Amino acid sequence: MRTTTRIEFGDFQTPLPLAHEVCARLKAQGVRADIVIEPTCGLGVFLLAAAECYPMAELRGFDIKSDYVEVAAKNLNALGASHRAVVRPQDFFTHDWDREMRGAHGSILILGNLPWVTSQKVASINGTNVPAKENFQGFRGIAARTGKSNFDISEWMLIRLVNALRGKQATIAMLCKTGTARKLLRYGWQNDGRIASASLYQINAKADFGASVDACLLVAHLGEAGPAEASLFGSLHAPTPNRRIGLAGQDFVANLDTYRKLHHLEGLCPYQWRSGVKHDCASVMELQPDADGILRNKLGDRVEIEPDYLYPLLKCSDLANGRSVPERMVVITQKRVGDDTNMIACQAPRAWDYLTSHNSRFTARKSSIYKERTPFALFGVGDYTFAPWKVAVSGLHHHPRFMLVPPCKGKPVLFDDTCYFLPFADEEAARLVVDILNSEPSRALLEALMFDDAKRPITVELLQRLNLCAIAQEAGMAARWRAVSPVRYPQTTQTPQMELVMDRSNSAAPPRPKATRTKRSVSSF
Repeated sequence: MRTTTRIEFGDFQTPLPLAHEVCARLKAQGVRADIVIEPTCGLGVFLLAAAECYPMAELRGFDIKSDYVEVAAKNLNALGASHRAVVRPQDFFTHDWDREMRGAHGSILILGNLPWVTSQKVASINGTNVPAKENFQGFRGIAARTGKSNFDISEWMLIRLVNALRGKQATIAMLCKTGTARKLLRYGWQNDGRIASASLYQINAKADFGASVDACLLVAHLGEAGPAEASLFGSLHAPTPNRRIGLAGQDFVANLDTYRKLHHLEGLCPYQWRSGVKHDCASVMELQPDADGILRNKLGDRVEIEPDYLYPLLKCSDLANGRSVPERMVVITQKRVGDDTNMIACQAPRAWDYLTSHNSRFTARKSSIYKERTPFALFGVGDYTFAPWKVAVSGLHHHPRFMLVPPCKGKPVLFDDTCYFLPFADEEAARLVVDILNSEPSRALLEALMFDDAKRPITVELLQRLNLCAIAQEAGMAARWRAVSPVRYPQTTQTPQMELVMDRSNSAAPPRPKATRTKRSVSSF
């Protein structure tokens, strides 16, 4: 099978021993099954394991590949289970799952291993094995058109199955990425998915599938609403869970027990966290001096443009490693989102010539946010971008280090869009806030909130949960906090819908009633 085809369909067959281990775990947990459905059965490995584990259960398997279906049917026949099995070719995205589930009676077990591939990855290879493109989660503005529009195909499938099973007594047992399991649980808990209880059993995806991702067996029992929490086990054979995860306070929590000891430190940050500059053209926009001090872009070209359009730049690796003195520069074409960049032609002809000479690279930017924008447009820029003092943190590293970043050679330091920061007009307030954020109570709360497997463990939403006043009190800095009250930094005219807030690989889901939980409002400071 061609590599691109295998990627598009997430075609990584489950080893038979692992399928047997999964079924044994379900049996030990007391899961009953009058009917077992494998929505993307492939070669039918899970159907074979279920046939032995549940000798009286009806078996149904579906797969988009007819040759796989033939093999699965032959294997079930060889096992002597063909009389209670129905296996047929079927595209998951066009199948009427509501009708399928209405026709299923007794205890239902949805079992298997859905494709581990994102919609963005399928699109990058011009694949078509994706659901209809819709903004299912109701994201607004730029968030709906950037990182949040990318989603795991298996997440969409899981949510589709949960919706079809509403009102049924059923168990979903699926191998998936751990982050995908959390997103499914969040959706179910927030949208009346009737999840009575849930568990996650970690598996070794590298050994079983050659995939370097954090993965698990998700077991969700459906039928009635239960507590918004799930037990996390270290393996399929672990007798007791390592910890409990779930919804608490204002969002998802990685360790419920620790969080409940520290929940008084959660609240609403008095400042508005910001993301760094987004340009999606690093080869042209990011410059670095060579041994002779000559600025060069990532293509190796010498760059000489007007200094008014150059600013010192820090990236997430700089912040994570404690570097606050920039070694790079970034070309900035706008001071606010929507500024007319054609003015550069008159004000900075060398910068304009440089940009236009690389116009093809800018027009090749894939994100739809740049469509119908002024040439060389940026996002994540506003008055706050040019504040002299900043407190910044990497969004991609799992051990957050908050850095105090002063001006560099008379210019404010900027960040790329993998970083988050708070802008300050004066040094004293910035120093206080960085001390609070690096304090032991702050770190303990962050550890309770963060997930180790998240691609972007630090997000704006998470940072906004830090109650700096309460943390200052806990860390013995209350007097300093009272002396330096939060100062509102001047805001851009950019509306909240136009703000760029990059998030944890969020996702799409089939259209259902909107979440009953309401998002908290966040003041802009």
